[in-house]
Amino acid sequence: MSELPRIVIVGAGIAGLCSAERLRELGFDGEIVIVGSEPTMPVYRPSLSKQFLTGELGSKDVLTAPAEDLGATWRLNTSVSQLDPRRRVVHLPGGEELEYDGLVIASGVEPRRHPGGLNGHPRAAVIRTRADTRRLRQLLDGSREQVVVIGTGFIGCEVASSLRHMDRPVTVVGRANVLMNNLLDNDLATRLTDLHRRNRVRLELGAKVDSWAGGSSRIDLLLSNGRSLSAACVIVAVGSVPAVSWLRDSGARLDNGVVCEATCHVEGLEDVVAAGDVASWPNLRFETTPRRVEHWTNAIEMGRAAAESLLSGRESATPFTPIPRFWSEQHGLRIQAAGMPAAGTERVSLDPVSTSERSLTGYLRDDELVGVIGFDRSVAVLNYAKKLQSKGFMTGAARPQSLLSA
Repeated sequence: MSELPRIVIVGAGIAGLCSAERLRELGFDGEIVIVGSEPTMPVYRPSLSKQFLTGELGSKDVLTAPAEDLGATWRLNTSVSQLDPRRRVVHLPGGEELEYDGLVIASGVEPRRHPGGLNGHPRAAVIRTRADTRRLRQLLDGSREQVVVIGTGFIGCEVASSLRHMDRPVTVVGRANVLMNNLLDNDLATRLTDLHRRNRVRLELGAKVDSWAGGSSRIDLLLSNGRSLSAACVIVAVGSVPAVSWLRDSGARLDNGVVCEATCHVEGLEDVVAAGDVASWPNLRFETTPRRVEHWTNAIEMGRAAAESLLSGRESATPFTPIPRFWSEQHGLRIQAAGMPAAGTERVSLDPVSTSERSLTGYLRDDELVGVIGFDRSVAVLNYAKKLQSKGFMTGAARPQSLLSA
């Protein structure tokens, strides 16, 4: 099966790796070239803000290797500067042009920089790569003073939890009034915020950083609420941006990522698919609006789906319609979600008895279940994910009482 003699995969993360694995599983016997900007094989990124940061896992423990020899060429520590779809080449350093017959875009995301911040300062850190976390650990080893985390989202909250696990004083600064309000509804976000407070995370919410001053041993911050903070290091966790600069002028539609059809084929390009954090596509199980999903499980599943679609061709490919899932562990609390809670217009409790620690919440749209979020309810969340996978939307008759059967 070599109708596409050479397939190039731009991005050596988990989405790119899973694309390559799926190509071989489907019998593709042509050449596979995987180009990645980082110097290592794919890293298990969920550990970077948790076990690798705390030291429970070592550098080798977070590397992800293919299950079998893929017979692929790995071009690591290599950045792609441009895509020329007319000539079917990607441009590499030194003027090298790498030809492709099929292309998988899996270039991921880059950390968003704080506007006006001391980006690049030796005591200002981000967490995206293994090298980022290793450098942060070195900063932490050199001082017992306070650490400031800027950002109230997924990564910021996990880092704060890990730092408290390490018995480090930590302050979280963010414009939102509650934590993780981009993923949780206000009630759950408020409960999570209270959990962080009970675990002695200092919170400066509803505030932004007005000014920075960096020295050799600390960074001083002035907040919009008038408070001043001094920190051994500052961790910037204010989100990410899709790594698409190399796709400018390629003809690909770029709108918060590279926009794809439901089958993962990139709009405007032939024999090109996209997968993982960089891809924006309509999950037709839930809606027709293209969205990005920045979660580990989605990168795995979409990498495999993109490979299938590339080999099938645009006309024969089937839509990629997963049940999105994510999980986080903070201060011993396991937070899990399945489906698309954000698409719901009604919130219902799926627990006969909820507590501040354990709960299961359903999200309905037009009386149909579209997502669930569980606090320490792993089995129940997985059961609902299976229901969504097998039945799609639940029927309008499935009101809260009947939903308790999961």
